[in-house]
Amino acid sequence: MPARNAPADYHQPMTESACPIPAQPIAPLHTHAVSFFHAGQQQRQERVLAAEVPIALVFNGISHAVMMGSPTDAEDFALGFALTEGIIDSAADCYGIEARPVSAAAAGLPEGMDGMEVQLDIASRCFARLKDRRRSMTGRTGCGVCGVESFAALDLSFDALPPQDWLEQVDAATVLKAIDALPPHQILNAEAGAIHAAGWATLAGDITDVLEDVGRHNALDKLVGRLARTGRLGEPGLVVLSSRGSHELVRKCAKVGIAALATISAPTSMGVRMAELTGLRFWGLCRPPRAVLYAAGGKA
Repeated sequence: MPARNAPADYHQPMTESACPIPAQPIAPLHTHAVSFFHAGQQQRQERVLAAEVPIALVFNGISHAVMMGSPTDAEDFALGFALTEGIIDSAADCYGIEARPVSAAAAGLPEGMDGMEVQLDIASRCFARLKDRRRSMTGRTGCGVCGVESFAALDLSFDALPPQDWLEQVDAATVLKAIDALPPHQILNAEAGAIHAAGWATLAGDITDVLEDVGRHNALDKLVGRLARTGRLGEPGLVVLSSRGSHELVRKCAKVGIAALATISAPTSMGVRMAELTGLRFWGLCRPPRAVLYAAGGKA
């Protein structure tokens, strides 16, 4: 990874070898003593809780956003966020990523609420564009529009997806196979029960990657970052999500060229409309043996 004070003309594209993923400094799960009540009886138990930490995303030394999320796969999250939010155009626009824990005391947070900071070095043209449209998104759990000051500040922009000749292969059988295979990969959720998952599936319905986070948007950003970092973003396949299908998830997929999405829960009306506008194939309420096709895709 190049030093942060590398010369201005030093441009090393993002690759898996250039930005290795270090060990996570903050545990994603914690135990907590609780009182459990059942049938009038009380028991003392230890329960597992999902960690939720503030993650500061810093671009070229300037803090842009503080997101609330799980402390795992922070580099994938930061890269995916930069891509789905249009901060960078491709992984090659990111020259390096470095994540580090920040103590609660150093961050000015209450005791026991440590955070993370992720530094990204991005292309100068991308940074200039970011400064032009920078806005505060502090305190969110991955939501893409919460807290904006006016309708005009909503980022509902999109680009129509190019036609894909493989899109109809994302049929009910493929979607249900992928959805059915998702739970065994949800390692953190099996322990804490409060964590979303975003998975990547091939056209055969085989799951290849699963990323988890307390925020569904964050989980998707992590998946996008993983695919981009390993050179697979743009390959045929679909995203499967353990959540509802909101418009922001659809928009994020379309932004990076993902043409098919399946969610376990129902979509929102704006989510379906965004799928129609972008040409994304959108399945929802995917609970074997049932699935609902809300938008066929390919006709934006």
